[in-house]
Amino acid sequence: MVRRLAVLLAAAVILSGCTEQRLFAVKAVAAGVPSLAPFFEEDGSLGTDEMKLRPEQPHSGLQQGNTPGLYGGTQKPKVCDVDRLKDFLTDPRNRQKAREWARIVGITPDRIEGYIDDLTPVLLRHDTLVKNHDYKKGKAVAFDALLEAGIAVLVNDQGLPAVKCSCGNPLQSFDKDPEKISVTFEDGNKKWDGYEKSEVVTVKPSPQPLEQIALIDVDDPDQGINRPVGSSGENDEPFDATKQHAVPRVAGMTFDQASQRLSELGLAATSSDGLPPGDAAVTGSDPGPGTELRFGEAVALSVADEGEEPGTPPESDPSAGPTTDDPTSDDPTSDGPTSDGPTTEGPTTDDPTTDDPTSSGPTTDDPDTDGPTSSEPTTDRPTTDEPTTIEPTTATPTPTTPTASSTPPTVEPTSAEPTSAEPTSAEPTRSEPVTSEPASGEPGSSSAPAPGEPAAGPA
Repeated sequence: MVRRLAVLLAAAVILSGCTEQRLFAVKAVAAGVPSLAPFFEEDGSLGTDEMKLRPEQPHSGLQQGNTPGLYGGTQKPKVCDVDRLKDFLTDPRNRQKAREWARIVGITPDRIEGYIDDLTPVLLRHDTLVKNHDYKKGKAVAFDALLEAGIAVLVNDQGLPAVKCSCGNPLQSFDKDPEKISVTFEDGNKKWDGYEKSEVVTVKPSPQPLEQIALIDVDDPDQGINRPVGSSGENDEPFDATKQHAVPRVAGMTFDQASQRLSELGLAATSSDGLPPGDAAVTGSDPGPGTELRFGEAVALSVADEGEEPGTPPESDPSAGPTTDDPTSDDPTSDGPTSDGPTTEGPTTDDPTTDDPTSSGPTTDDPDTDGPTSSEPTTDRPTTDEPTTIEPTTATPTPTTPTASSTPPTVEPTSAEPTSAEPTSAEPTRSEPVTSEPASGEPGSSSAPAPGEPAAGPA
């Protein structure tokens, strides 16, 4: 028995050790604290951090580089002195540092100046995970780091941190599981106010190269700054960060397309499962189309299961809902079927459903308020009152005209008008209110903008 207990205790110790080994050590880097082995001496001449900027609570732990408001800006000059950095790395006396710096970045030393010219200075608004690099004994030494909010960095045209301004250290994307990190505070980097391990951010590349970066002014959060990529603030354009933006219709797009569309309107894209693949089909959003949100607020996108086509959003997609919740068919015998009913396009033996948006009604530009709401998706066709003698045909219609009950006064009959319609057999009874097809029978498509959808581009 004693032997068995010893074996069990040994196994527990081994398992405990394995669990600890699965945690990735991350070194905390506080704003304003000099590195022990920097590429450039941290004397304040290359860049300065914003010391009193508390970390903002992120809407997601994984964020794309095009997320509006991910970074902050300021009107203060020389947050990052890019000209001084270029002079330092192109000085022949720093040739070895330049070689190592360029190797980490993935370029040749002769391209350093052009590379730096394409970077943009910003301030971190969140505690951000990166792969940092010290310079020790002629070599760049990588280590995983958590940079405090307020640290000044240069970002590339995908919105990724590329250089820590105060020391010139090159940065790369954090490539480990952010849920399995162990943050250590040492070498003068004390735990800062507002630090929460659960609220750190990892930045992923923007789906498309950025032309400008939408920043929040850290000195005035109600003010935004549009900063062209590759500029240092001389071409900044301020905007009102309190202005509301309407959520667009995104069902049917891919995640990358929807993310880009939201970014153009100053809104952030999130997903309950982190960041799905860029080609994942978006089936809806929360909040839905038309909802007014402030700059930088998040829209949660739901995506289809693997293999589901982007163009077939589910019936529950809020973007496919009707524009009114008040059906007006109080007297089913006076108005007859709505313009969404199958009789306006010619009755068919194939039951029209919400899966076939091309056979529902005339268009989405003029929804009829006579139709029921999307709360009754199962009553999408007439029941026992449906004429059984009517056969669909593509032949030229006869002079026979439909009854007043099958053609609303606002919709003209089309070439698909039935040729053998009998007025007496197509008349719905008083016992069956007109629920021939819910307004949600025509899912929203990306070609039809939702009500209240604004023009593209940030404010």
